[in-house]
Amino acid sequence: MTTTRPQRRKMAAPAAAASPWAPPSMREQQREAKRNAVLSTAAQLFNEKGFHATSLDDIAARLNVSKPTLYYYVKNKDEILIACVRRGLEMMHEGIEASREAGGSAVEQLMACMRVYTRIVTMDFGMCVIRIADDELPPKSRKELRRLKSGIDMEFRRLVAAGVEEGAIAPCDPKMTAFLIAGALGWIGRWYQPDGEYEPEQIADQFIATLCHGVLRPVDEGLTKGKQKPLASRKRKSIAA
Repeated sequence: MTTTRPQRRKMAAPAAAASPWAPPSMREQQREAKRNAVLSTAAQLFNEKGFHATSLDDIAARLNVSKPTLYYYVKNKDEILIACVRRGLEMMHEGIEASREAGGSAVEQLMACMRVYTRIVTMDFGMCVIRIADDELPPKSRKELRRLKSGIDMEFRRLVAAGVEEGAIAPCDPKMTAFLIAGALGWIGRWYQPDGEYEPEQIADQFIATLCHGVLRPVDEGLTKGKQKPLASRKRKSIAA
């Protein structure tokens, strides 16, 4: 007679304790989000107070963290400045490249680029590009950032030259015209206030219209040089008659 041995019950493995630490990929995302917050806050303060008048203590206070906490995300204030200016320039490059890829005539592309440029110089990182002088950057970084600025200038020159070739833009020196356009649009970044009278889109509309069409009223074709009168005065005369 055979006897059967009682089977042992398998004990369930204890449940693993939940880790209070996020997985590496999530930790990296959190770190990047916090670093972006540091840069955005710093850009706001640089634009409000100026680079030299802004301290790491100011940045930490606005973020409601201690100053040592900032060192988990940045090395020093110079590194923050470089990152802010670089980000602004990269936004300009990406926007201008997207406008170019969208196609259209040279003038259509130029106006699209002008609109992108205007929008970005009213944003915190774009304002840093305009308001921070090159000599405030560490010498090592000036070359790279000047190269990025030069790329934007060359794109404006290329579109102006193409517009002249298409016959849509009056003959001109593309270099000087590009300086004029970038200078006029860039200055917006110095006086623009987010809570001011005009929205960025309104500013872009006005500047593009003025830069492309000028400030003088059109005159009737056929009038000889020296006898041209402003359109408004001729209208008043015709009404009086």
